[in-house]
Amino acid sequence: MKLKQIEQIEGYRFTLTFESGEVIQTDLKDLISSFVAEDALQTARIDPDWACLEFNQGFADIEPKTLYRYACEASHHQQAA
Repeated sequence: MKLKQIEQIEGYRFTLTFESGEVIQTDLKDLISSFVAEDALQTARIDPDWACLEFNQGFADIEPKTLYRYACEASHHQQAA
């Protein structure tokens, strides 16, 4: 499972596209706000070697499987609410 594309929507909300073609919109605040300040969110990029989402030139990163699992769970909770 690799991350192929990211787009910041607003604040900690991102659209994530995975290699499977699945596109998930999710709020990453609970996952990364302890490590990434809101004013550093524009540093988001996909690491070319590991396909993980990273911030602050790699100071903080999220492994693609962890990101996918978090995004799916968060999306499921939003749909159930």
